[in-house]
Amino acid sequence: MQIYLDYSATTPTRPEAVAAMQQAFTQQWGNPSSLHTWGQRSATLVERARIKVANLIYAVPESIIFTSGGTEADNMAIMGVARCYKKPQHIIISSVEHSAISQPAGMLENWGWQVTRLPVDQQGRVDPEQLQAALQPNTVLVSIIYGQSEVGTLQPIEELGNICRSHGVLFHTDAVQVAGRLPINVQKLPVDLLSLSSHKIYGPQGAGALYIREGVELVPILTGGGQELKLRSGTQAVAAIAGFGVAAELANEEMTTERLRLIRLRDRLFEQMAQTPDIISTGDRWHRLPHHVSFCIVPPEVERGETEDKITGKTLVRQLNLAGIGISAGSACHSGKVTPSPILLAMGYAEDAATRGIRLTLGRETTEADIDWTAMVLKQILERLMPRTLAIVNN
Repeated sequence: MQIYLDYSATTPTRPEAVAAMQQAFTQQWGNPSSLHTWGQRSATLVERARIKVANLIYAVPESIIFTSGGTEADNMAIMGVARCYKKPQHIIISSVEHSAISQPAGMLENWGWQVTRLPVDQQGRVDPEQLQAALQPNTVLVSIIYGQSEVGTLQPIEELGNICRSHGVLFHTDAVQVAGRLPINVQKLPVDLLSLSSHKIYGPQGAGALYIREGVELVPILTGGGQELKLRSGTQAVAAIAGFGVAAELANEEMTTERLRLIRLRDRLFEQMAQTPDIISTGDRWHRLPHHVSFCIVPPEVERGETEDKITGKTLVRQLNLAGIGISAGSACHSGKVTPSPILLAMGYAEDAATRGIRLTLGRETTEADIDWTAMVLKQILERLMPRTLAIVNN
């Protein structure tokens, strides 16, 4: 069996999106900035895709700026706001942001900006009262991730956004993991900037978007020909944008039924692993992405042998891959040394435990049989890797 459970990393491109891209490559390949027929065919395709992406979050089409992906959208939000100021100001992010936010914030810090990183609780949630307390007269931007990609926790975005709005502070959220899986209505949600990614919703890699509320000013981070309303220069990737538009349209149509199906599968996997020794769920079980399951392997301190000490999230990724199951881990490996997950560390996990996190994310092709088989294989792997631990529990 081959079971892919890493849909938060990327999703397979839908056949409908591939068909739209093939048509663009073969029939609508002109430069959208050109005034002749070939260019205008491509420009029309881009604008139709813009409408479809805008509809996914109930935005007006003119508020959607196409980018190369979620990372560029995040960078555009952070750096685009920062470049509006001649002197360093203050921004706020959470301690569980994606690196596409945390690293640009770190760059600003090196340039003299003040950066506040809000702590989170053991479930990975930000306390709105701590955001309220962290605001300063020179705070110009708050960026809080909507759905955390490693542990699945959803943030109280509406409450956080209302706090920012009441203080006249711009609010950005990275909604890459949420869009297409949960409803987003920017007409009601108090966000000024919102990042999207095509390949998280069964569109092609290489396309994304930044929603910019009307009246919000950004200084471009890419200058040149002035494409994308002069906010993101460079000839648009017409085929990728066309695929993105189709994927967004279909995600919008299928969201309600697919969300409920994924929640059932997600909870089924959690339930099957609930009684397994030495594995605990991470993230918030109730304020959670519908497709997201995550665990931390925590062997008991007593009777821990050399074998157990070597078990990391990467170990389980490799073992499951040998069984034909694709998942991911939060820890990273540099020069042979496993680095603890900064997300789990921020949530209060010890360094040792923060190397043992795993993530299983579900998608359109996931079935109950996939869930049952994965749970069985994962239990068998844990039993093989930690025989002493399971023997102690069983006795």
